[in-house]
Amino acid sequence: MPRNALDGLLVVSLEQAVAAPYCTSRLADAGARVIKVERPEGDFARYYDTAVGDVSSHFAWINRGKESLIADLKEPDDRALLAKMVARADVFVQNLAPGAVRRLGFGSGELRHAHPRLITVDISGYGEGNSCSDLKAYDLLIQAESGLASLTGLPEAPGRVGVSVCDIACGMNAHAAILEALIRRERTGSGCSIAVSLFGSLADWMNQPLAFAEGTGVAPTRVGLAHPTVTPYGAFESADGMPVLISIQNEREWVQFCTHVLDDAALAGRPGFESAVARLANRPAVNALVAEHFRRHSTEALIGRLRAAGTAFGRVNDVAGLAAHPALVRVDVAIPGGSTFMAAPAAIFDGQASQFGPVPSLGAHSDKIREEFSSDPLVGASPANQGQ
Repeated sequence: MPRNALDGLLVVSLEQAVAAPYCTSRLADAGARVIKVERPEGDFARYYDTAVGDVSSHFAWINRGKESLIADLKEPDDRALLAKMVARADVFVQNLAPGAVRRLGFGSGELRHAHPRLITVDISGYGEGNSCSDLKAYDLLIQAESGLASLTGLPEAPGRVGVSVCDIACGMNAHAAILEALIRRERTGSGCSIAVSLFGSLADWMNQPLAFAEGTGVAPTRVGLAHPTVTPYGAFESADGMPVLISIQNEREWVQFCTHVLDDAALAGRPGFESAVARLANRPAVNALVAEHFRRHSTEALIGRLRAAGTAFGRVNDVAGLAAHPALVRVDVAIPGGSTFMAAPAAIFDGQASQFGPVPSLGAHSDKIREEFSSDPLVGASPANQGQ
């Protein structure tokens, strides 16, 4: 089913890599027209790998439904074309290197002055007005700088979250902010400028460990597939060597777990096991007892017991396990050189799978876009000779 909540909306995006393309792909999914402005060599994320047709796995994932325009913004004519497009646009998004759009004459202040209904979105690594503002920022760097890596991995070493979580968080925040700005514009008639950073996005997600550390004086530690403050909560191997992750969140669940999984209802009230606080203090003994019981049963037998107890559990899947998962919903998306059957966005509208536009080849829409905007007058900010 096509989604059309944003039909008629024009989004112009100077974007590359992940954060901005993630944001604009969600706008395109909802029916917005998204013109992706690419340098002559293309968004460098096109070439991260060769896993999906003629584009990378990253690019196929977050560029569906867009139009691709090749433009060299060092050239006055192409800056003039961009200025004409922005004059018509509802939303202008950019995540170029710090200061790059201002040097080209497309800073948000200039654009907002020239086009009061325009919503501008600046995506950066560290935000404006601090000593890190001019630094390049990539996902893993922000995972480290924000403290996330200090909480990720096994006790002996920090680790990286296995997907681009900083970029994704930033793109989600930008998407939500744009929708909020569109609602406000509908009420007031005025656009606004939005600034979103990778660091700020992850700092927000780090609020709980930050509050815990500042409130207790003790920083959370890396615990692998366990929980820093809840026991038992972690992965335990079955008799056939499969790790099964369990989570006990309250005393009712603990009693049921002891009764139906560990076959020992009295254990729930034993000293050292009788409360969440006691179990945390007695974590090694609790985990050892759970591990011993799990090793007595096959994975399928354990799952039957966990279901009977109402215990939250999960297999520790690999990517192949995800591909075969019964809850995975897929959508077919056309890409340069073929099609790909990718995981669907999480939101399902009216119980029906959405339909998505194709991933564009580099410059696929350049001629059409140039012809469309050729007769527009050059008005407002960013004249063609600016930025030289």
